[in-house]
Amino acid sequence: MDIKPILTTLRRHKTAAALIVLEIALSCAIICNAVFLINERITRMDRPSGLAENELVVLRHAGIGQDDDAQLNARQDLAALRQLPGVKAATRVNQVPFNNSSWNSGINLTPDQKDSSANATVYLADEGFIDTFGLSLVQGRNFNADEYVDYTDLRDPGEERTIPAVLISRALAEKLFPGQDPIGKPLYSWGDEPHRVVGIVDPLIRPNNQGGPAGAYLSMVLPIRHPTGNTVIRTSPERRGEVMKAAIEEMEKLNPRRVLITERTFEEIKASYYRSDKAMVWLLISVCVALLVVTAFGIVGLASFWVQQRTKQIGVRRALGATRGQVLRYFQTENFLLASFGIAIGMLGAYGINQWLMSHYELARLPAIYLPVGAATLWLLGQIAVYGPARRAASVPPAVATRSV
Repeated sequence: MDIKPILTTLRRHKTAAALIVLEIALSCAIICNAVFLINERITRMDRPSGLAENELVVLRHAGIGQDDDAQLNARQDLAALRQLPGVKAATRVNQVPFNNSSWNSGINLTPDQKDSSANATVYLADEGFIDTFGLSLVQGRNFNADEYVDYTDLRDPGEERTIPAVLISRALAEKLFPGQDPIGKPLYSWGDEPHRVVGIVDPLIRPNNQGGPAGAYLSMVLPIRHPTGNTVIRTSPERRGEVMKAAIEEMEKLNPRRVLITERTFEEIKASYYRSDKAMVWLLISVCVALLVVTAFGIVGLASFWVQQRTKQIGVRRALGATRGQVLRYFQTENFLLASFGIAIGMLGAYGINQWLMSHYELARLPAIYLPVGAATLWLLGQIAVYGPARRAASVPPAVATRSV
């Protein structure tokens, strides 16, 4: 089809054409970035933690006054909890994933290194850590019994204790020792003496989003028995409520001065952590749908208006032999051209918005694939929206259209 008549007609209706072009451009720019953000949030929420999430119960508690023998009390707590019916394993740990704060440490490969090779989160683990969390040890071994250290001993100025071993995540191993076998390699993090890598776990997520997507799995585990913090219990999914209640009663019996701060399943902790992400996803989906609906109605309204304005023109073309299909294709081609102009401008706008988001919110660069996908969506939307008015125009009888000519 010759597009010169279409361009001539559009030049005579510059204002209306410009409004549609700008509407499509705005929709393209916003929707491309919104869909990108939606995908980023969904990808983040779907990240595997490496833990047996549907089997874990987490109790967080604090003591009243100073506990002079916190390590002994922690051992008594865990021994009692491991005897409860339905309990598969139990551990005391300084932090759990999906929390708004975390313990982090720089890691050096040599003792005199000035700048850290990586920054990783630090899990302090007792003997039940691997089994309780359900972690996958993909290389090497777990800690030996003589490698564990009490946290209170490390803080005692009179004690000189070293941490001989460390477990690290596969992501951290690949960052520190690319292309090498990490087992047996020394790391420097806590203290002046090296920790030897004895095993690799995969995956093990950080407690929060520090480090962004690239640092989500930079984790290490030190064999340090932490006396306070989080008590984590592993049980079968259907017995979590029962086991949680029994564990609370047992811990209150062992130490009445203890105050329970939170009692939740791990799935509840994760859902709470991602609540804002889920709300953002639904908000962005609503924005995308609203923009598409407004754009579609704008195209329908303009096309309907132009059909009314060009009734005589359509009638003349029909009288001169134009078929219904040719009239239909005329309006669809006209809409395709307007959508193309709008999409071209919208792609530039999408890139500009993405650059602004990158500079202010540390977002990743918008992948190029989002632009053609967004363009195809708006082209399709335009053709669907214009089809009704175009079909009505093609159905106008020549005699009725030219009655007053």
